Amino acid sequence: MRSWQDPILGTKHLRRSITGGFALMLCALAALPGRAAPRAAAQAGQARPAVAPSSITVEANPQLFATLCALHAAGFEADVTAAALPPLRARLRSELLGPEGPATNALRVFYRGHLLADPASTLSRYISFALVVGPPPKFNYLLRHDELPPDVLSIEGFNEVLANFYREAQIERLWAQVEPEYNRGVARLQGPVSQLVLTSTAYLRELLRSDSPRTFAVYVEPLVGGTTNFRNYGDHYAIVVSLGGEPPLDEIRHALLHFLLDPLALRYRAVVAAKAPLLNIAARAPLLPDEYKEDFPTFFRECLVRAVELRLRRLPPEQLVRAVDQAEAEGYILVRPFSRELTKFEKVEPAMRYYFPELVRGIDVAEETRRLQQVRFAAAAKPAAPIAAGAVHSPSDVDAWLEEGERQIATQNAAAAVAAFQRVLEKDPEQPRALYGLAVAAVLQGDADRAKELFRHLVAGPPQKGERAPARDPVIVAWSHVYLGRIYDVDGDRDLAVSEYRAAMAIEGAPETARLAAQRGVEKGYQPASTKPTRP
Repeated sequence: MRSWQDPILGTKHLRRSITGGFALMLCALAALPGRAAPRAAAQAGQARPAVAPSSITVEANPQLFATLCALHAAGFEADVTAAALPPLRARLRSELLGPEGPATNALRVFYRGHLLADPASTLSRYISFALVVGPPPKFNYLLRHDELPPDVLSIEGFNEVLANFYREAQIERLWAQVEPEYNRGVARLQGPVSQLVLTSTAYLRELLRSDSPRTFAVYVEPLVGGTTNFRNYGDHYAIVVSLGGEPPLDEIRHALLHFLLDPLALRYRAVVAAKAPLLNIAARAPLLPDEYKEDFPTFFRECLVRAVELRLRRLPPEQLVRAVDQAEAEGYILVRPFSRELTKFEKVEPAMRYYFPELVRGIDVAEETRRLQQVRFAAAAKPAAPIAAGAVHSPSDVDAWLEEGERQIATQNAAAAVAAFQRVLEKDPEQPRALYGLAVAAVLQGDADRAKELFRHLVAGPPQKGERAPARDPVIVAWSHVYLGRIYDVDGDRDLAVSEYRAAMAIEGAPETARLAAQRGVEKGYQPASTKPTRP
């Protein structure tokens, strides 16, 4: 997970988005086993965070608290002095570093084995985990394995580790002690969030339907530190904030506007898609995050949200001009035309859900293309130096490319994923996570033959005649067998499918989830996961 500086909000925040998929693509996206989490994960299928339907809530979350307690007990931010932490975090960390015992020792071993170079990325994957599990003491997934985000799959087995630590360290007792302080934080934020909802829905002239399955939750969690973490899993949006200082209302409004506006862009896909050629211009901006350069719908929604934010801030004309210029210089080229069209929306009566096609049609692609021929994008602060042929790359470079590829897989951008994984394979031609990622990308591209070739290579036995075989990571090998079985099931070759499922069950060290998936494959055959959220 990557943090970036938001040019409008001026703060660092983290976002992860999950979108739907279909049939075999869904199963392939479900498992990206490895040692590093993607920077921005998405997932075929839709998650069901534990928030009440038809609601916008501000609340504390016991499973999030327990997860972050485990993280701190394992050594997260151990190099930060207590004097630099807010009092509650300092007190909790002092208590959490004290416990000893088999479960706590196992937790620390697990944490070290899944540690990333970037602390924000380490934190991010555990937050994702907490948002897709049920309450203590079991922490069972609220999803089938096929529907779990890739970064959660990267910490496979953490449920049991956390459950054991929760009992041994008596986290339930600790939660009872601090819950009143958390509730005070919730109470402090409820009024401002209610005001954000009121002003945002009033501007858009939208009413929140009481029967809607869509949810938006603000989770108050002091242990999360200075970053604001934003996720959306299908219809369920969640933002995790700390209240160490002033409430991060700008970040919450940003997330809320995505909650309110994202469905409109999905509903009017054809109208939105007509503006896609403009992404070719935006993609030249050095400061535009990579996730927007390859995904026009996501780029479109982000520009729309930023434009609405500017209108809601009611800036003086001079400041508004500077803010729009800054957004455009950083690549958000639709902010300017959206801002112009929103002034028209403000003078009419229809709600945004009805006016939205008119708003989008007001952007003339040819006119914007001519205007943007003269645009001067801001330069990156530290341009990346070209990599010389034969240069030795640090492990963090390889991890970053792997994470980028897995993030692109999660957003179903197969071409971008292939490019990232190929960079890894230029350094290490048999890197198993990269080969696995290419196999998944082949599924996304509908190339079943290529997918089978790569999956077979990953499950290959010892090399013959001096040839090198990929490292046999039991997680990757087991899931490769499972997915080969599913491909054969889709092809109608039941005998081959069963043999692959049985091979997965025989892999020493295979995760229990892979064994269960293989067992289901033997008993019932592959049944493509539904694109609707389902509980296990």
